[in-house]
Amino acid sequence: MSIMSKLESNLPSEINVDPAEIEKFSALASRWWDPNSEFKPLHAINPLRLGWIQEMINPASPDLALQGKTVLDVGCGGGILAEAMAVAGGTVSGIDLAEKSLTVAKLHSLESGVKVKYESISAEALAIRESASFDVVTCMEMLEHVPDPASIVQACATLTKPGGWLFFSTINRNPKSFLFAIIGAEYVLKLLPKGTHSWEAFIKPSELADACRMADLQVQTLIGMTYNPFTEVYKLGSDSSVNYLMAVRKPD
Repeated sequence: MSIMSKLESNLPSEINVDPAEIEKFSALASRWWDPNSEFKPLHAINPLRLGWIQEMINPASPDLALQGKTVLDVGCGGGILAEAMAVAGGTVSGIDLAEKSLTVAKLHSLESGVKVKYESISAEALAIRESASFDVVTCMEMLEHVPDPASIVQACATLTKPGGWLFFSTINRNPKSFLFAIIGAEYVLKLLPKGTHSWEAFIKPSELADACRMADLQVQTLIGMTYNPFTEVYKLGSDSSVNYLMAVRKPD
C-alpha cells in the first residue's frame, strides 16, 4: 500500500511501529555513538543535516537559527542529531520507541552534558498531548522504517506551531536506489548492516510531498544527498535519486 493509500484509508490503525525494525535497531543500540560502527554514515552526514536545517530556518544567520527554538526530533535513535541541535541552541526533545536506543541517548546526554529531553512515545500519541508545541520538528531516516509514514507526517504537522518548520529525510524508490542504497550500501560497501532497508518501503519525493499537502503543510524545497565511495564524502546537491531531504512549513 502506498503512502497516500495509507493516508486516505479510514481503517483504524494500531501503534505505528514495526517490531522487527525496533528489534533491528535495539540490537545495535550500544554502538550508536561509535563513529566507526554501523552508525558511521549518520555521524558523517550529521553536520550536513544540521547545517542545512539551520540555513533553511535562518539564511542570514544560520548559527542563530535554533537559538530559543523548541525542537522535536522524531525517531531520535541514540540522539546524534538531537544533541547537535541542542548544542546549536535549541530546547530539544527526542522521541523513539526503541527503548535500548533511548537508554543510550540518555546516558550519552549525561556524559556529554548536552541537555535533551528523551521519551519513549509515538509521534501520534505525543501529537494528542502536545499539539502545536514545537517551532521545529525533524524526522530523519525514519519514514522508511514505519508501516504508515503518512501518519507520522500528519503527527509531525500537528506537533508543529503555526509558521514552524519541519524537516524530513528518507530514500527515493526507483531502480537506482535499490542498486545504491541496498546492493551498494549493504552488500558491496558494507556501510550498513544487511537488511537495514526494504526497497518496497522507500518513498518517492512526490509521495512525501503529497502526504505533506494532505497534512496542510507547504513544501519549501527538496535537496538530494550523495555519497562518493572513493573519497568517502557525502554532499548535498540536486541529485535526489537516492537519498533526499525535504523542508516543509506549517502555515501561520
